[in-house]
Amino acid sequence: MKKVSFIDLFCGIGGFRYALDAAGYNCVFSSDIDKDARTTYQANFGTIPDGDITAIPPRNIPPHQILCGGFPCQPFSISGNQYGFADARGTLLYEILRIAGSHQPEVLFLENVRNYLSHAGGKTMATTLALIENAGYNVYYKVLNASDFGVPQKRERLYFVCFRKDLGVTDFTFPSPVSLDVAVEDILFPSGDPSLDDLVIERKDLRMADQLDHPRRNRPLRIGTVGKGGQGERVYSVKGHAITLSAFGGGIGAKTGMYWIDGKIRRLHPRECARLMGFPEDFKLHARKNVSYKQFGNSVAIPVVRKIFEEVQNRLNNPSQQAA
Repeated sequence: MKKVSFIDLFCGIGGFRYALDAAGYNCVFSSDIDKDARTTYQANFGTIPDGDITAIPPRNIPPHQILCGGFPCQPFSISGNQYGFADARGTLLYEILRIAGSHQPEVLFLENVRNYLSHAGGKTMATTLALIENAGYNVYYKVLNASDFGVPQKRERLYFVCFRKDLGVTDFTFPSPVSLDVAVEDILFPSGDPSLDDLVIERKDLRMADQLDHPRRNRPLRIGTVGKGGQGERVYSVKGHAITLSAFGGGIGAKTGMYWIDGKIRRLHPRECARLMGFPEDFKLHARKNVSYKQFGNSVAIPVVRKIFEEVQNRLNNPSQQAA
């Protein structure tokens, strides 16, 4: 039996691919403009993604049933400039639609930041929905938090699932939250690991809360600050969930946040970040830490994508059945 095929646009380090590979689907094409992302992708999947999607004609892309794309979020993110479609990266939605118009995949499975919903007073979202509908797809979307799917990280992302209209899928329900007791302390390296030494932060202006010992919670627990206490200057308990991993952001704790661990504050190690995104233990990290941080900040939470895709499979197998 021939495997169902998919393509992995703006593939980054392969979050979508891990989820769909696990479902038995076959990746027939991937692309990303970022050289470092392509290097990490090749190290883990054995194939080199193509480069700039805007320079690739549809005829060079194999036929496929599923189009996946975590299209660049920086033009819409609160951590970015929020120029939206005025930013060249914001127009990459049109590249998705260009390829979809040529190949007519059954499903478009897309991801972006939560802020996409409200960007430009909702005009960006309205334009997006109209464009995808006009391309011949029924569009379903929802913001899901990785914290609700067994991942100890607050990571709210907007997911689109779009079915080609002739398939007859007229409703779709995103997966319900899964209640699991997980916390940052579950993904940490053992105490005393020498690879953590350069991640410790010593600050004379550290201010900690009176209460440091908290029961486990499925949300970030702020227990201290440095500097002015702004973004990247907050300290969190490992009894709670991590803050959102970010590709950018300022402050001494930028990208991973700072955590109170063994009587010290430190940033997270790239391997710990990989665990927070659901990547397997044998995932090969980029050689440079700062590059790894950026890559995980740009990636998708694999457990969330996997749960959504289970529902997509159910609808494809039963297109006329009412969603639960």
